[in-house]
Amino acid sequence: MRSITIAVDSFKGSLSSREVAQAFELGFCRRLPDCKVRKVSIADGGEGPVDALVETLDGVYVDATVLDPLGRQIVARYGVIDGGKSAVMEMSAASGLPLLAPSERNPLLTSTYGTGEMILHALDRGCRKFLVGIGGSATNDGGTGMLRALGFRFLDAQGAELVGGGEILEHIVTIDASAVREELSECEFIVACDVTNPLYGPTGAAYVYAPQKGADRAMVEQLDRGLRVYARAIERFNGIKVDDIAGAGAAGGLGGGFKALLAARLERGIDMVLDAMHFDDIIAGCDLVVTGEGRIDRQTTMGKAPSGVLNRAEAQGIPVVAIGGAVQPCEELSQSGFAAVLPIVAGPVSLDVAMQYDVAFENVARTAEQIARLLTIKS
Repeated sequence: MRSITIAVDSFKGSLSSREVAQAFELGFCRRLPDCKVRKVSIADGGEGPVDALVETLDGVYVDATVLDPLGRQIVARYGVIDGGKSAVMEMSAASGLPLLAPSERNPLLTSTYGTGEMILHALDRGCRKFLVGIGGSATNDGGTGMLRALGFRFLDAQGAELVGGGEILEHIVTIDASAVREELSECEFIVACDVTNPLYGPTGAAYVYAPQKGADRAMVEQLDRGLRVYARAIERFNGIKVDDIAGAGAAGGLGGGFKALLAARLERGIDMVLDAMHFDDIIAGCDLVVTGEGRIDRQTTMGKAPSGVLNRAEAQGIPVVAIGGAVQPCEELSQSGFAAVLPIVAGPVSLDVAMQYDVAFENVARTAEQIARLLTIKS
């Protein structure tokens, strides 16, 4: 065993991606001290791409003062990588649901304006490539807030500019791009989108996601009507039929706004992260890849971080072992291609105890040592 790569998502509430990798390296090298170990922080498009890419690519964190979903000033953090050429950000840092108290949730009022301000901040630093995770939104404004921050104007039938959250959508007649920042024409946007929901309709942004953002039935119906009106305004503006775009309904229609008005590419979150860090090059020539996440189940095989790692390693003929805080056996995992799927917990224990930092760290290290022992068995 010459070299291994450890590319594990965080064990949420317990260990970060980096901490899981550190624990694994510690345990593995107890048995195979001469093995070369490469630690890679990974994440899908929901939570963690900023930390994963900044840590793996030696980037820097940047703080920007922006408006939260209800227009209050906050500080949002994003990352800058590639020597300052690229920005990686999570829209939830500026426009996420956790920024609001439960009583404040109202997608008619909440806006993605702060996400646009975060993009502007990076634009002014010289960034021209943007990697954006759009999970965890508090909004259902179709990205109009973000786009307004970038210079787009949304006008009603009288030509008056519309300002606000999801409530403005059903009043949009015209889109005006005369004040859009010129630098945007030089930019590339890659958006992590792990859902395929359309912009509107029974499986669209409003009906599927708005209730968890505070919408009642009447609000859902109003937002869905608004997204339909918005789609027609976009089609009149540039001819793009956003209705046909899979993932347009992600993050309250933000996926559609990015795609239709900023020419963004919508990609699986883990693919966006792995491509940005040149993961295929990282694992080239290694003997084993270890991946995992806090809970491994059938969802793991459906586009989550470990499945993305597995796909890349399989393409190079490299075996992959997955570890998890808990493993739910299922046929999907059995057929997935992992060489082994291992829980780190050795015996019955409460969830609270299992998630304690010291306990989880040592469990990962012990599991890693056992894997190393197996690899030393001679046939």
